[in-house]
Amino acid sequence: MLHVIADGEIAGALALADEVRPESAEAVRDLHARGVRVAMVTGDARNVADAVASRLGVDEVFAEVRPDDKDSVVRDLQGRGHTVAMVGDGVNDAPALARADVGVAIGAGTDVAIESAGVVLASDDPRGVLSVRTLSVAAYRKMVQNLVWAAGYNVVAVPLAAGVLAPVGFVLPPAVGAVLMSLSTVVVALNAQLLRRVPLRPGA
Repeated sequence: MLHVIADGEIAGALALADEVRPESAEAVRDLHARGVRVAMVTGDARNVADAVASRLGVDEVFAEVRPDDKDSVVRDLQGRGHTVAMVGDGVNDAPALARADVGVAIGAGTDVAIESAGVVLASDDPRGVLSVRTLSVAAYRKMVQNLVWAAGYNVVAVPLAAGVLAPVGFVLPPAVGAVLMSLSTVVVALNAQLLRRVPLRPGA
């Protein structure tokens, strides 16, 4: 805040503030819709941080945090039993990115932040964090589906190929077993290809 004083009295004032991107509010809202709590860690003054957090709907604010204390904030959240995904782009964010369960670096950030993170966003759009989570959930679901299919196939096909039903006159020919094994691989691969249909573009 800059004040202009004339004749001992305030004649005017000028206030400057960072503009909050509308994409940030959308990202926080969508994360809340998926049951994710959002915390903000910043070195800004408490009143500034609280004002921004109020506009975005952030759940918890850590303000006036020194650069070397961001790592401690992540450790504190983990100590409370939270799984922490840290998003950052600066040199001061690197230790926190490395300590977090998932470190997400902004692609336009510093090299040290990118090297410390496990995931790097191609752009500076905060909604990319939601895309990362969406892809992770979808990929995990596909892994479980393929595991269930592969395990179920082996539980049924292997005993048949071994002749478990031979006493009742049913034997699975080796050639048929080979075809079924190849078919199982094809099914798993095709199921994985369905990940291409997951909408990942921000705002999609």
